[in-house]
Amino acid sequence: MRDEVTDAAYAMGWTVVRKMPESAARLAFTALADRTWHRYGTGVRQLERNLCRVLGKDAVDDEVRVLSKKVLRSYFRYWLEVFRLPEYDRARILGRMRVTGEKKIFTNLDSGRGVILALPHMGNYEHAGAWLVHCGYPFTTVAERLKPESLFDRFVEFRESLGMEVLAHRGGSAYGRLAQRLRAGRPVCLVVDRDLTESGVDVEFFGATARMPAVSAALALQTGAALIPVTLWYEGEYWAARVHAEIPAPAGGGRQEKIQAMTQELAGVFEDGIAAHPEDWHMLQKVWVDDLAGDPAGGRR
Repeated sequence: MRDEVTDAAYAMGWTVVRKMPESAARLAFTALADRTWHRYGTGVRQLERNLCRVLGKDAVDDEVRVLSKKVLRSYFRYWLEVFRLPEYDRARILGRMRVTGEKKIFTNLDSGRGVILALPHMGNYEHAGAWLVHCGYPFTTVAERLKPESLFDRFVEFRESLGMEVLAHRGGSAYGRLAQRLRAGRPVCLVVDRDLTESGVDVEFFGATARMPAVSAALALQTGAALIPVTLWYEGEYWAARVHAEIPAPAGGGRQEKIQAMTQELAGVFEDGIAAHPEDWHMLQKVWVDDLAGDPAGGRR
């Protein structure tokens, strides 16, 4: 029954919310964000523990509470835009996107070299994907298997409607197909600030050990594609993104050592981006090893 209710809620988002007057929808989602913040559930409490790491605090205080409210409003804005994004025309998607460093992407792709764009859960990466498609570079990504299956299908349909190729996160063929796309000189976009597998690597992140996926570094090593981090945030009514410098493969060391070093460098870039815009890092799940310890689900909820 819970799965059916969840699926129905998302279905309503892509029908009713999608067609609502925008001003009314924004007011409604801001109110929902504030209500969620006041209820102080498990996700909000974990968010505030994460923000304590970002701010270098030992415990939640007024500054953390104020910041977590901003994060919830940013997070609910993301969901509002997910439901309404199919209604946005090309002019709006391109015109309201402020990007720096995008030539790093285009130069590599135009030369026939694949590109891995590695992102954290920041800003609106769905819109950033739509922007990349409208720039003429359709890409491949992965989607976490959701329950019920109909909800997963809705997300796949939504992303495919924006011009993305979507692969299921679980399954041995996904990695191989990503590698094929990269060898063909195509872009791949991956959100990689939280490990959803048993193969993540431990990195130093805001002064403590966190676990992040190794897939982006592994793909770069295997295919020769450029591994390029991207951080995102909101600027008023605009979407903003910074395309960072490519993370090169180290000259020495074995494969696992190279993956570790590249993932650590990626975590450092994410750290800088999140520190600059903590209100737009939508991380309500466990990332750090100390939080994951003793959690039988490994933080994968």
